[in-house]
Amino acid sequence: MHNPFSILLRPVALLYRSVVQFRNTLFDRKIFKSWESPIPVVSIGNLSAGGTGKTPLVDWIVKYYLSIGCKPAIVSRGYLRESKGVQLVSDGQRILLSSKEAGDETAMLAWNNPDAIVIVAKKREDAVTYIVKHFAQRTPSVIILDDAFQHRQIDRALNVAIINAEEPFLKAKMLPEGRLREPLKNLSRADLIVLNKITDHEKAHAIMKELENNGRPIVNARLKIGELICFSGETSTSDEPYFSKKLNVFAFAGIANPESFVESLTKEGINVAAHRFFHDHEPYSVKKLRAIRRKAEEKGLSLITTEKDYFRMLGHPEFIRILATMPCYYLKIETDIFEGKEIMQSMLKAVIGK
Repeated sequence: MHNPFSILLRPVALLYRSVVQFRNTLFDRKIFKSWESPIPVVSIGNLSAGGTGKTPLVDWIVKYYLSIGCKPAIVSRGYLRESKGVQLVSDGQRILLSSKEAGDETAMLAWNNPDAIVIVAKKREDAVTYIVKHFAQRTPSVIILDDAFQHRQIDRALNVAIINAEEPFLKAKMLPEGRLREPLKNLSRADLIVLNKITDHEKAHAIMKELENNGRPIVNARLKIGELICFSGETSTSDEPYFSKKLNVFAFAGIANPESFVESLTKEGINVAAHRFFHDHEPYSVKKLRAIRRKAEEKGLSLITTEKDYFRMLGHPEFIRILATMPCYYLKIETDIFEGKEIMQSMLKAVIGK
């Protein structure tokens, strides 16, 4: 939908674009230098601000490396975490920090991949240095930089850029007028492009034709429904999947694209009778969660949220206590690479010399 105030933001967007391009020029001309990690690095990132399905893709890549016998380490900034400096979230054997200290997405990646080392740090170079020093006896095979397309201070063996097929690719605008962190032409820095969240193949084909101009390999992917996990108020006493129960729910979430969440639930036969959505990464509070519970109880509905939102609440025990005793679920989302998987696996293997 067109924003009538966007024209007022255009001068700021043009200034932001100029600053971004000037910074990139300094890196391109080697005035700003990229540090070379002693451990091979794979960077996963995007051009737009959120909503590309980056975290499920990072999860897919981590699981792929683990499946071929490689030990990966994940390095993230830990967006909105309450801790400072370099923090070890998981040593590949134990989860050491909550989502409050690590950030919700980082905690989720750690819990879903208990064999992976996970570090949060404001400066990624500090995180890599920490890994080299503290894991000398079991050095990881590869380091995965989460959300690092714009982070050019570290050189990388593979640079993966994600494009959201649901967004208007050719009409995308720079922040704050639009959602782009940098111009589309900068996709030329990518070694591999993942066109993600594909639902409309005709629309995706049009984007593909434009992306082909970059001369980079392109992988087609979509999000698929994973498990529906009950975390409060109910336990399954049979092998019957929760999806078959025709749930009537009150959905809530703080993500970039809540509409896609509702669409996913509806496709699985879950009736979303009511909902409340917050801004992406918007903090929850006791007041907000009590209001959500009250509304759900008034309508006789179960509660459902995203996996990311569940982990955000998990770092605050008081939030989980508010929802205790009533049926509460979270939905797992996974990446499905349906075209170009072999290309991606080959490029991931090449990083580690396999």
